[in-house]
Amino acid sequence: MKNILRLLICLIGFSQVTFSQDYSKDNFPDGTEIPKWFKDYSKIELKNLGKQYTITKYGVKNDSTKIQTVAIQKVIDKAAANGGGVIVIPKGVYLTGALFFKPKTHLYVSEGGVLKGSDDIANFPIMASRMEGQNLDYFPAVVNAYGVDGFTITGKGTINGNGFKYYEAFWARRKVNPKCTNLEVSRPRLVFVWNSNNVQFQDVKLINSGFWTNHFYKCNNVKLLDLHISSPHIEVKAPSTDAIDIDICTNVLVKGCYMSVNDDAIALKGGKGPFADTDKNNGPNINIIIEDCHFGFCHSALTNGSEAIHNKNVIMRNCQIDGATRMLWLKMRPDTPQLYEYIRVEDIKGEAKNCLVVLAWKQFFDLKGRPDVPRSYGNQVTLKNINMKCDTFFNVEKDQNVSLSNFIFENLNIEAKKTDIDKSIIDGITLKNVSINKQLVE
Repeated sequence: MKNILRLLICLIGFSQVTFSQDYSKDNFPDGTEIPKWFKDYSKIELKNLGKQYTITKYGVKNDSTKIQTVAIQKVIDKAAANGGGVIVIPKGVYLTGALFFKPKTHLYVSEGGVLKGSDDIANFPIMASRMEGQNLDYFPAVVNAYGVDGFTITGKGTINGNGFKYYEAFWARRKVNPKCTNLEVSRPRLVFVWNSNNVQFQDVKLINSGFWTNHFYKCNNVKLLDLHISSPHIEVKAPSTDAIDIDICTNVLVKGCYMSVNDDAIALKGGKGPFADTDKNNGPNINIIIEDCHFGFCHSALTNGSEAIHNKNVIMRNCQIDGATRMLWLKMRPDTPQLYEYIRVEDIKGEAKNCLVVLAWKQFFDLKGRPDVPRSYGNQVTLKNINMKCDTFFNVEKDQNVSLSNFIFENLNIEAKKTDIDKSIIDGITLKNVSINKQLVE
């Protein structure tokens, strides 16, 4: 009788479960209180950003065929010299190379306005930067903010990376050398923000980046609200165009965003290599919330790694996934010591080829002379209130150098081709009301 009741719950009751979306009393997975900052979704108004510097009033031509990096940079510098203000991109298309925003300056892209990146890498002079978990000299992004507290990008216009020539160059290189690294082909990111606090992006479209779309390094209090982030994945594919790369940041809110890119949608990074945890340029990501987002095609909706050493208190909730290769991916890099802990994915629906993936990421493996393989950990991971259709629910491998513990699966309604859950891989796995293909799993 007990089993019959469970089956009835599975077949009838579970389909009626509705996700609770009241997170007002919620805490981070480790039990600490979520600061009020995360509950403030107010939008920044143009009128509150200081003096407006519409670029066409300061020497920039409404000419979509001419590179105007120098002229646009002069407007930014003028605003900074006069105490700050907002650089306004009016209706029209404006080509540019690397732009560098200064303290107290902001970017506003008007509806119908397009800030379009140059497809000539010569317009992006190499300088100190951060890429793929290492500090190095590299090409800047189209939009750069180094040490610009309070930096904002607002408006309903578009920042277009114009990346198609970079894509073609990358795939041409891959044909010559299938093992070439991402850095072998010269291409810029769309937006790079380094060591800046209280950053907010809202409403803009960020498309066709040559490399990663948004990269935040060593930033605190970053809000990304109602963004549209996309790059092509059919015909000409846009390689490594991650939507949002969070690299050693604390307090990040990604809310109401649409993401469809030819790589990971949201990737948590922080360093790589056998001694990455001793490098002062590396560090953890702490207190990350992704909510009310819609994921189109991507390699993974939420990825930990591949260049990461410690991610803690990560929540993804109330999201729709349509066509992701993976919902949650823990990339366990065997040449890097990693700790992924207190991760909660809840109130998710849609389709992905894989729901949970925990596999070794061996691309460009290099122990750099270290005699032992660093040990890595995944701990306190919760999947809760999820309705998903997938090929494989539990794509987790047994790895002698990886310890997985304290995973909770609760209120899951999964349709899958591969249904096995190998409980022996995880030290402490709890299943509560887990249905796979309408069969209750115990």
